[in-house]
Amino acid sequence: MPTAGALPAMFEGEVLAPGSPGYDLARAVWNGAVDRRPAYVVRCAGAEDVRTAVRVARELGLPLGVRGGGHSAAGWAVPDGGLMIDLSRMRGVVVDPGGRTAQVQGGALLGSLDAATQPYGLATTAGIVSHTGIGGLALGGGVGWLARQFGLTCDNALGYEIVTADGDLVRATADEHPDLFWALRGGGGNFGVVTRFDLTLHDVGTQALVAEVDLDPASGLDALRTWLAASDAAPRRATLVAEVRAGGPLTLGFVWVGPPGDAAPMVAQLDGLGTPLARRVAPIGYVDLQRQSDVGAAHGFRRYAKSHYVTELPDAALDAFLAHTAADVGAASLTAYGGAITDVDRDAMAFAHRDTRFEYDVGAKWEDPADDERHAATCRRLAATIEPWSVGVYVNALGAEGAAGVHRAYGAMTYARLQEVKGAWDPDNVFRLNQNIPPV
Repeated sequence: MPTAGALPAMFEGEVLAPGSPGYDLARAVWNGAVDRRPAYVVRCAGAEDVRTAVRVARELGLPLGVRGGGHSAAGWAVPDGGLMIDLSRMRGVVVDPGGRTAQVQGGALLGSLDAATQPYGLATTAGIVSHTGIGGLALGGGVGWLARQFGLTCDNALGYEIVTADGDLVRATADEHPDLFWALRGGGGNFGVVTRFDLTLHDVGTQALVAEVDLDPASGLDALRTWLAASDAAPRRATLVAEVRAGGPLTLGFVWVGPPGDAAPMVAQLDGLGTPLARRVAPIGYVDLQRQSDVGAAHGFRRYAKSHYVTELPDAALDAFLAHTAADVGAASLTAYGGAITDVDRDAMAFAHRDTRFEYDVGAKWEDPADDERHAATCRRLAATIEPWSVGVYVNALGAEGAAGVHRAYGAMTYARLQEVKGAWDPDNVFRLNQNIPPV
């Protein structure tokens, strides 16, 4: 069994412990409310370091966390008294523009992927905040502005290089370990540490457009109903969104990925919703689009969020959504799904909610720890008003909601199949600091 003092010599990368320079920075994650202290942070230089870290954690009996971008709201990456695998030194992206594929290291951020692919006018579905990690995003599904055109990130996965609970490095594709390949496309971090993702890229160009209008929420029901109904027939280049925030307007709009001029019919539909308090229609580069939420989603704030998948939104649900503007904190959105997301058979991979029409999210951010419970309670109260129409939840949007939340993310049949794969690949539940699926 390795001793603590012997650990640094076992890795090509860096090993940090409490008191080490850089330790506190390394253990800090996106949600500033997470304040846990691992016994070790291993900044892995490559897949061999990851293999060693998994084996060391098991031999020392330490809980194991894995950090890619650190965006998990629950802070799963940071194991109190455990070993944290930090993939921040593994951010390489290799693009094959002719084959339209990318090899992406497990610690890469979405901005790294976009920076590598956009010089060729290529991209794949990759979230909406550039400092998100590709690992957590893709393993849970992966939603972004390209999802209605090209499906989820996991729909575009060709293969994975993964370190298993035994410390082995294996390949998972449709032909190699197909059970594991199925589970990795939506099943989260339950099955190992992915050190490389192979992804399909698409010719998307470099242009986009963001269009939105602000309306008075007190008289916004008809406009909201009309706009959300339009999402079913909207071109796949358009992702329709509705947003409300405490004390603010109702914002209706869409993001278009492609030549901005082609979006003119959608802009006309938006302009037909009524007299706006404000109107914003602006072309934007695709890379800038992917970065536009970065400041609002900055690291360090204390955060809480709740989410639902919905298929139907009667007027009672829309009234409840509009009533969010009367809250004292928080912002909420409804984002359209459909399009290419529905093209994939729901049994083809672990992501289970192909018939979702909208994802509802509500969240708040703040700085004072004294506000923690008050703001979290507000978000729970607001989410509860939409819950009667919920048909599930996006696993990447879950906080620490326990087994009930994980069941809601997958449904009974998918959950049972994931348990079988977990039992085959991680029977001791080594990878349990996540939205956990215990083995059977």
